[in-house]
Amino acid sequence: MKKHISLWTILLVVSTSLSMAQNTEYKPSSANQAGKEYPMVNEKGQVKAKIFAPDANYVQLDIGAVKYDLEKDEEGYWVGESAPQDEGFHYYQLNIDGASVPDPGSKYFYGAGRWGSGVEVPAHDQEIYALKDVPHGTVSEHVFYSEISESFKRTFVYTPPGYETNTDQSYPVLYLQHGGGENETGWSNQGKANLIMDNLIAAGESEPFIIVMSDGNWAFRPPANNDDDAEEDDAPREWPPRGWADGFMNTLIQEIIPMIDSNYRTIADQDHRAMAGLSMGGMQTRVITLQNSDVFSHVGMFSGGSISPKDVENNPDFKENIDLLFVSYGSKELDGNGRFGDPRANTNKLGEMGMNTHFYVSPETAHEWQSWRRSLYEFAPLLFRN
Repeated sequence: MKKHISLWTILLVVSTSLSMAQNTEYKPSSANQAGKEYPMVNEKGQVKAKIFAPDANYVQLDIGAVKYDLEKDEEGYWVGESAPQDEGFHYYQLNIDGASVPDPGSKYFYGAGRWGSGVEVPAHDQEIYALKDVPHGTVSEHVFYSEISESFKRTFVYTPPGYETNTDQSYPVLYLQHGGGENETGWSNQGKANLIMDNLIAAGESEPFIIVMSDGNWAFRPPANNDDDAEEDDAPREWPPRGWADGFMNTLIQEIIPMIDSNYRTIADQDHRAMAGLSMGGMQTRVITLQNSDVFSHVGMFSGGSISPKDVENNPDFKENIDLLFVSYGSKELDGNGRFGDPRANTNKLGEMGMNTHFYVSPETAHEWQSWRRSLYEFAPLLFRN
């Protein structure tokens, strides 16, 4: 007996095959150096690496805290791929005979305390940070000597489109901080903060404002214990240790903000000044704004803890001074509990207490740049609205 296959079945098989082929087709990452084919990514989020190392005994692709073995071909090239990664930017490196090295095909980004490789996995919402034919702002490097740290420091300053020509206009300022193991280059390189702002401003969805991105790294030195005969303290240690953010806080309040107000056309008052940060930068934001709510009116914490009702009780001016408290997390990192309590519950409770609060969850992302890009995209339109 002959089996009859319908036309619709044939079309379904062909369509499915084409879809699978498209999903597995690799293309060069947008974070590659000019003219470099590898690393490559596909629509499933897999990353493929290739490197010429004919004398190596083994090579691995190290991404997402997993090492994937590469295979060597007859010409001495090692090739292999990862499991699917989340959408957005990821740090990675190659491991050659036990030595971790950057991929020569990738641009270099500062993260994990070093300059290394990065790859972009295509995102369904990558239009929010795409380079478009719209008016663009400027990211400038500003070097200064810090009397507090007794060293030269660097900050990057984003001025919105029209800043150079609209010389009669002054602007609000957002102080935007990077995470641990990163530096002041993070928000413009990995975060694409300038492109996010350019696109929001062009669409009329955000007020134009200046963004200041500073080096928030600071070596914390615990107080010395001069009592040599003191018994060992077995009590649980406070985390983070008290005073851990004081070094950067003093630099920001006493040096960076006055410097920015002196050198740029800012609206130099509390109503037009915001602070936000990711991870460590969010934790710094928490400490600094709780203690200095007379300096900032808008607060953003991206994957960096939360502010509890108890925090507000201990800092009563915070509730009266802060016009907006924005807290965000990636859905894959939000487990309901944080170092400062349940961030969603804390934020909702402050809203019930009369504060203007917003809680945002980035879908299908973890503690990574796509969560923080989306957080800035959601946060910026809420700033400095009359």
